[in-house]
Amino acid sequence: MVHLWVRAEQRPNEERVGITPEGVRALIDKGFRVTFEESSQRAVPVTGYVQAGAQIAPEGSWVNAPTEAVIFGLKELPDDGTPLRHRHIMFGHAYKGQPDGQRLLRRFRAGGGALYDLEYLTDGNGRRVAAFGYWAGYAGAAVALMCWIAQQRGKTCGSVQTYGSAEALQAELRNAMASVETAPPSVLVIGALGRVGSGATDLCTAMGLPVTGWDLAQTAHGGPFPEVLQHEIFLNCILAQPGAPVFVPADTGAAPRRLTVIGDIACDPTSDFSPVKVYDRTTTWDTPALRVHDSPPLDVTAIDNLPSMLPVESSRDYAGQLLPSLMTLDDLRAGVWGRAFQHFEDHSKKVTA
Repeated sequence: MVHLWVRAEQRPNEERVGITPEGVRALIDKGFRVTFEESSQRAVPVTGYVQAGAQIAPEGSWVNAPTEAVIFGLKELPDDGTPLRHRHIMFGHAYKGQPDGQRLLRRFRAGGGALYDLEYLTDGNGRRVAAFGYWAGYAGAAVALMCWIAQQRGKTCGSVQTYGSAEALQAELRNAMASVETAPPSVLVIGALGRVGSGATDLCTAMGLPVTGWDLAQTAHGGPFPEVLQHEIFLNCILAQPGAPVFVPADTGAAPRRLTVIGDIACDPTSDFSPVKVYDRTTTWDTPALRVHDSPPLDVTAIDNLPSMLPVESSRDYAGQLLPSLMTLDDLRAGVWGRAFQHFEDHSKKVTA
């Protein structure tokens, strides 16, 4: 019998969950056992999971779960170096040479566990079966606009928060825009036809911003891309991967430009393949803007759990996409799980001691 253990997220400002009460009921009806941890910050109440039939466990108790349990979370585990003996479903960020990811793979190797990275759950055509991309783009565009508004006031962007709905987020942005006399900023979205780009474009359109959308046809020549500098806001919505062109070179700050805000929504600054070269670390909810040049200002925002700004909507959307794959957890050697495990095997073999 499959035992799925849904852990509480341990990262601050992470209120999402990857399965709904309805999803838990569907798994139980199929014969799965589901343990669901309590959480001090999750946006979706535990009550629905109790009613769905899940066994409720204390927050963080997954470390003592039976070895055969499959541990399911979204964001990273505490980077404490402890060996990992379970099979984990989560976003590992471990396959692109990131230092944190290499440490994670060493922990799996030491404990005998395995990583089923949510980013690498793909169908037979190589397309991801579930993604938070739309809401990452939506929230990322919102934070970039917040950074631009702060600049018009001679400031850098203050802390950001979660919102009960997309409508509440839009209402706050409209109020802030009304206090700015400058014309709305022009926005260039790279990867506009993808999930992330679609979300970013929708937020900008809802806020009445002029948007230029680029995708493969406009970027196939590989650069340079002077058009990036001709927009006030640049939103990167493509993943760092081999062959990705550089859209923002390291010397961009000193170049003549209208550009003052970069929203690196894909957010992978430590990868060698990052297309945004003016910064080297992610930003945070408390400090969402990193100023990389002073005059004229150039701020980068790169928060790596953006969908949690809209935790209820993004959780429901993602959980609905992922549930069909969770229903096949009784065969981890085949389909999406088999392909994900092969990624883990291939990359864990390359990790040095």
